[in-house]
Amino acid sequence: MRKMLAAVSRVLSGVAQKPASRVLVASRNFANDATFEIKKCDLHRLEEGPPVTTVLTREDGLKYYRMMQTVRRMELKADQLYKQKIIRGFCHLCDGQEACCVGLEAGINPTDHLITAYRAHGFTFTRGLSVREILAELTGRRGGCAKGKGGSMHMYAKNFYGGNGIVGAQGQIFEAYNMAALWKLPCIFICENNRYGMGTSVERAAASTDYYKRGDFIPGLRVDGMDILCVREATRFAAAYCRSGKGPILMELQTYRYHGHSMSDPGVSYRTREEIQEVRSKSDPIMLLKDRMVNSNLASVEELKEIDVEVRKEIEDAAQFATADPEPPLEELGYHIYSSDPPFEVRGANQWIKFKSIS
Repeated sequence: MRKMLAAVSRVLSGVAQKPASRVLVASRNFANDATFEIKKCDLHRLEEGPPVTTVLTREDGLKYYRMMQTVRRMELKADQLYKQKIIRGFCHLCDGQEACCVGLEAGINPTDHLITAYRAHGFTFTRGLSVREILAELTGRRGGCAKGKGGSMHMYAKNFYGGNGIVGAQGQIFEAYNMAALWKLPCIFICENNRYGMGTSVERAAASTDYYKRGDFIPGLRVDGMDILCVREATRFAAAYCRSGKGPILMELQTYRYHGHSMSDPGVSYRTREEIQEVRSKSDPIMLLKDRMVNSNLASVEELKEIDVEVRKEIEDAAQFATADPEPPLEELGYHIYSSDPPFEVRGANQWIKFKSIS
């Protein structure tokens, strides 16, 4: 009887263990890479453009997914802090446009220089600054990337010059096109076309919406800016073009912002909620990458959910730091005007108020 029970026990034990073993093996059996078709770019003054297929490795896919989720959650947290009046002043969010900043960074080198306009939070992160430094800058704290004195539109990192104003700069961009072409500068001009200039749609503002042709004598590409792989391949193509000595090139990234122009703009007076929801449901850059990875066995839904949880925790921790860190003292208001000058005095709001400037 004891022998029979022992035999039955071994059989039952084996049955119980085998499925668990199979699940464990299956969870590790991901593909190393997969090939995807991507949308063909529209070309201007180019005989050929970026490839229409590309390979995505599992490692890169997970990295891109984490980075885009981080930018998305960081911007949503900034929205929350702004509504709580912890963030003040101008604040331009880029949720919906994550494929632009992450895809561009994937297509260039860390040693390349990047200059951006005022919707800069995503680029600041992809250029290497932490969420903690970005949120602390937004809340005006000492731990911010500009020590709390720059805010949303003035963030900087190594080889990154972010937050430049572009209002009224239309004439300057054409001058820059001309000079870059004359001198054959290795410069990629990028138009993040999110379909609206503040509250005006591109169709109402421009007789021609082919912004990739605006360089005239400069070659151009029109790229699906909601697909990170399209952006990556187009950026690689453009960078190779410039590095070969052919001069500048222009890229128009067709993208979409979910928030209004800035936090003072509700974003629904000049477009419908249905329009925003349609883009979210059909063209969301994070959703597109997630579907590709899961359907091609580069990742599982569960694995990506774990990344989501980790990202949310990182954002919450950074937000706590950004609200608890002290503000810079008033006497440091004039610091860091120049990088390597001897100390000097800066006049304040009137002639009797003086601040010392220390590099």
